[in-house]
Parts: sequence; C-alpha cells; structure tokens
Amino acid sequence: MTDPTELAALKASLRGARATAATLDDLAPRVDPLTDDPDEALLEDLRRLSAAHALAAQALRGLVETMLRRRGKTVESVASTGGSGEDE
Repeated sequence: MTDPTELAALKASLRGARATAATLDDLAPRVDPLTDDPDEALLEDLRRLSAAHALAAQALRGLVETMLRRRGKTVESVASTGGSGEDE
C-alpha cells in the first residue's frame, strides 16, 4: 500500500533537488566565460548554492534509501545489480 505522506515527501525532495540544481545552472553564464580567478562574490554564490544543493540531494537520497529498505531491498544490493530501485 502506498504511503501518501512518503509519496508527498518524495515529490517534495525531488522538487528541492531540482530547484537547487537550477540555481546552480543559473550561475553557468558567470562561470563558463572565466579566464581568470573568479571574484569573491561568485565564489560565495557557488559556496552557498552548492551547499544547498548538496543538502537537498542528500535528503532525496536518504528518503529513497529508506523507501528501498522498507521494501526489503538493501542499498548495497540495488547498487551491485545496477537496479534502478524500481520493482521489476
């Protein structure tokens, strides 16, 4: 049976990871043309936004691992078989 709270959390976690990835993507026009050291403001933006993305991605990963364990799959077994985590 599907847990609606878990499903809502999964959707929210994915939205968070995608949103933070988009903010990093927005910095590409400032990073791609660099030919010298970036200025302090750019480095600060990169630090702040990459930390936010790392947190969002880790939250998503943790939730997915919890969902896999609830289904009786270990993270190691899914990784070793190259599975997507979906029931086949």
